[in-house]
Amino acid sequence: MSRRELRTYAFKLLYRTFFYTEEEMKEQEELFFDDPELEIDSHDMDYIKKRVREVISIIPEIDNAIDSKADSWKSNRINYVELTIIRLAYYEIYHDDDIPMAVAINEAVELAKIYGGDESSSFVNGVLAKLL
Repeated sequence: MSRRELRTYAFKLLYRTFFYTEEEMKEQEELFFDDPELEIDSHDMDYIKKRVREVISIIPEIDNAIDSKADSWKSNRINYVELTIIRLAYYEIYHDDDIPMAVAINEAVELAKIYGGDESSSFVNGVLAKLL
């Protein structure tokens, strides 16, 4: 599976954190991967789960960075799709040495084009630029 596909699945699973508690997320992981339309092998499934858990573990760090650097945009005012994308990209930029910063930003913008609104890609790009 390509990194883009892995990232997309991680985004979709991470998005659920807005609607479920930490305890409920374990069940959500199971439900997510039990989808018969998903063709994900166990190695990729483990990668996605690990990635999502690592992002969740640093959400306070990410949100503090947004709150301190993004003028007039606090993390609690950003819509869930864009915030999920920003959180995932932040993790990739600052906590994953295997992904170059430019790739993480580009992939975040691409996710925003697909899953966000008309201005989402520009917004995500702008917030990430402030976080650098």
